[in-house]
Amino acid sequence: MREVAFIKQNKEKWLEFELAIFGKAKKNPDELANLYIQMMNDLSYAQTYYPKSKTVVYLNHLASQIYQKIYKTKRTEKNRFLEFFKTEVPLLLYEYRRYLLYAFILFFATVAMGVVSARYDQNFVRLILGDGYVNMTLDNIKKGNPMAVYESGSNWGSFIGITINNLYVGARCYIYGIFGGLGSFYIFLQNSLMLGAFQYFFYEQGVFWKSVRGIWIHGSMEIFAIVIETAAGFILGASILFPKTYSRINSFKIGFKNSFKIFLSTLPFTISAGFLEGYITRYSIDMPNWLSSFIILITLGIISFYYLVYPFIVHKKTTSL
Repeated sequence: MREVAFIKQNKEKWLEFELAIFGKAKKNPDELANLYIQMMNDLSYAQTYYPKSKTVVYLNHLASQIYQKIYKTKRTEKNRFLEFFKTEVPLLLYEYRRYLLYAFILFFATVAMGVVSARYDQNFVRLILGDGYVNMTLDNIKKGNPMAVYESGSNWGSFIGITINNLYVGARCYIYGIFGGLGSFYIFLQNSLMLGAFQYFFYEQGVFWKSVRGIWIHGSMEIFAIVIETAAGFILGASILFPKTYSRINSFKIGFKNSFKIFLSTLPFTISAGFLEGYITRYSIDMPNWLSSFIILITLGIISFYYLVYPFIVHKKTTSL
């Protein structure tokens, strides 16, 4: 069957799906489950015969939305909070996986820009980090503790202050996506350049490994979360710029709802990073190498698995139902 004929044959049914998804036609959970099965059949057919067409993208989006609708209206739903992280967010991450890819490519590119800039411009580090911070850090390096800045203040006070700041940065990375994604990129660029320059500065001073042991105890989750929040900002911006088959306002509503859920999923990781920075990082200089390395690897492994691996597992599970 030609794609045009396939679309014409199923157009009315897909419109019914849209009405069910967006609340304009009430369906009970059993009816939604039936719609989901039909949608998966259409999606499988389209993937087989029109693998690179926009029809596949459209049907994949509808199937994902219907699945989420089922979980929202299940009579026997046990834990809405658990389902949000266990199923809803992973399916959205799979659906928008290309935006995560864009964010990670930009992250590595802009961090590299920060490294190169710091290497070839002696004033760049002071320009981006500030004279006060650079001078303080140089003094700490001379004293043998380049991570001494993390030892200032109380554990509790540091945890609260750091977490609030990290939440603020992450919120800006996301919300500024409303400016076509450019606002997210701008905030992201600032932080990535800073990170690249920051790490090169320690490398230049000969304390790179000590800085890694300290910074990345909390940085694995903190920086990773910022990348995901930026991806959510890109999704928000793309919903305005590229509405596809939807009206621009409906596209924005869908984009905002889905991207906001992805943004919310980063909050536990951002808070965890604040806890680690406030309570653990300050002791990194006294830790054995194996312990600091273990903390870095375990935190990086947890957040990497959730955002990069688990979505594919959930998607595979739902498509096999």
